[in-house]
Amino acid sequence: VQLVESGGGLVQAGGSLRLSCAASGSTFSINTMAWYRQAPGKQREFVAGIRWTTGNIRYGYSAKDRFTLSRDVAETTIFLQMNSLQPEDTATYYCKAETKYYEDSWGQGTLVTVSA
Repeated sequence: VQLVESGGGLVQAGGSLRLSCAASGSTFSINTMAWYRQAPGKQREFVAGIRWTTGNIRYGYSAKDRFTLSRDVAETTIFLQMNSLQPEDTATYYCKAETKYYEDSWGQGTLVTVSA
């Protein structure tokens, strides 16, 4: 599975961004897709994820009440709508896919910078 993220950029505090992650390749094997982020000098953290077969969505602590994950099943794409962004949301956001064969794929990441 190959993943391509897009939608990152520079935004002022309080603003919004919408990230996209498009999957290609053996998409039939996808079990879950998720967003992670990694700020400079920090560990990568879980933001939000979706179980592909059921549509069940789970959010990490940092995403609750501000971020919304959605998907386009036909395009095997997930989105992350991020509202009320704060400087602490500045990070590289990565998309991850887990297959039913226990294989993980990561995208190249998209940088989100939130200015104060």
